[in-house]
Amino acid sequence: MKSLLRINRDIVVDEDDLDIAFVRASGPGGQNVNKLSTAAQLRYDITRANLAPDVLERFARIAGQRLTKDGIVVIHAQRFRTQERNRQDAIDRLTEMLREASVRPTPRRATKPTYGSKQRRLEGKKRRASIKSMRGSKRFDD
Repeated sequence: MKSLLRINRDIVVDEDDLDIAFVRASGPGGQNVNKLSTAAQLRYDITRANLAPDVLERFARIAGQRLTKDGIVVIHAQRFRTQERNRQDAIDRLTEMLREASVRPTPRRATKPTYGSKQRRLEGKKRRASIKSMRGSKRFDD
């Protein structure tokens, strides 16, 4: 039976496309850290993913350095002490990245400053200039 990860109504990831390997975790962890391979390394090929071009572009930007030149996203999860929890953590992080990439950013609308805001800005500049001009030494022409 094929297992599918539903990201949202438009994006579905086949779990067969995810390549999860377990490697040794780094950092502190006592005796287990040197004996057991508990860190999960998830690899997901975005070139085989059926994502819209704009979603793919945003996903590549979100992935950043985790994206290789070959188009494979590598997520390294070693937060937990068990393989299963690290595996689920890696999958959750991938789904969160895909969810974030699927949201279209709202376009910025250019606006002009109001007359009142221009006046307040200029008044503040004048006030500041007068404070600074008072700091200078006074000259007395006798």
